[in-house]
Amino acid sequence: MAAEGGGGAEARTYRCRGIAKFRGEGYALVTAQGISFFGGVDPKTGEVREKGHELFGESVAGRVLVFPKGKGSTVGSYIIYQLRKNGRAPAAIINVETEAIIAAGCILAEVPLVDRMGADPLKVIGTGDRVAVDGRAGTVTVVVNHQL
Repeated sequence: MAAEGGGGAEARTYRCRGIAKFRGEGYALVTAQGISFFGGVDPKTGEVREKGHELFGESVAGRVLVFPKGKGSTVGSYIIYQLRKNGRAPAAIINVETEAIIAAGCILAEVPLVDRMGADPLKVIGTGDRVAVDGRAGTVTVVVNHQL
């Protein structure tokens, strides 16, 4: 773990497995529910459209999206790519354990993707925390209490 940031914020760096070897940063959007990009996220707006999902109505655009793993159709990979083409892609994705749909989509769309963090991302990252993801180095840096 790294030391602190300014204004009472604290930065922590975690090792992880880099899958899509890109870098991105932004404010976290965290859910304990899986995400299906096909039918669950609108590729034009970036909004979560899956009824009953705890992120319903939230936009993934420019956010570091943290969720356990993907679910649903393999078409989800192309939805992630379409989000990028439309300028509505997440800044990065952190999974507890990723799977092929999310991995392929992130590689195609050049969205940083990591999993297997040294700590459970659903416990150490909160919505609104500032997060930097480096898929090449295999690191995630979280600045807690740096809310939107």
